[in-house]
Amino acid sequence: MSVLFSIEDHVARVTIDRPDVLNAVDLATQAELISIWEEIEKNRDVRVVVLTGAGDRAFCTGADMKGGSGMSGLEYWAAPRPGGFGGIALRETLNVPVVARVNGHALGGGMEMVLGCDIVIASEKATFGLPEPRVGRLALDGGIALLGRRIPHVQAMGMLLTGRRVGAAEAFRLGLVNEVAAPDALDEAVNRWVNDILACAPLSVRAVKAMVRAGEGLSAREAQMLRLPELVEALKSEDQNEGVAAFREKRAPKWTGR
Repeated sequence: MSVLFSIEDHVARVTIDRPDVLNAVDLATQAELISIWEEIEKNRDVRVVVLTGAGDRAFCTGADMKGGSGMSGLEYWAAPRPGGFGGIALRETLNVPVVARVNGHALGGGMEMVLGCDIVIASEKATFGLPEPRVGRLALDGGIALLGRRIPHVQAMGMLLTGRRVGAAEAFRLGLVNEVAAPDALDEAVNRWVNDILACAPLSVRAVKAMVRAGEGLSAREAQMLRLPELVEALKSEDQNEGVAAFREKRAPKWTGR
């Protein structure tokens, strides 16, 4: 097993466990990650996911070029890769929030995985980049498609056209990162964000993520008019009644996810 996976107290934790190769992803690891995301999608008990890499040097440094398939760039581009790099970069069917715990280098496919997450908490030691052009390749699993949607055009092009890395502080300034923490405070910061998500009604959180995704590219008016199944489920749920009751009774709500 090259990926550690656990679920406890509604939190799924996914850890790429290949620290000896800076958590680079080979074909077997890619398949394992895709299977895990599919399992999470089916498990309604999961309310938030934390994605990270083992050790303290790397989140993920992309494809394992030494342990890869030997495909050419064109063959790689033509091959099906559900969900983009790591199965998460371009995933459109996962409606629970994913928190990236970036403990070190997030490069190439690792950066693409970060772009597929909803909240990004980075260690001060973290670096981010899409260095594919420096080895004659392209960031085809989400990097080119997503970076320009996250940050201003000239900043995205500056990274894409040079393959340069940015540190955690600059990534925060660019809007790629929600919070930067000292290495020994990274877990505390991640857990704080996780607990804030868990404090919200899980069906409301699912609906928010689904609506944001479905509304991309629409006008604000069109996005507001979306009538998604996730929205209807949240508005008809027992939890929406519980939330109002808890507010009136000045107590913490007890969410059931129903």
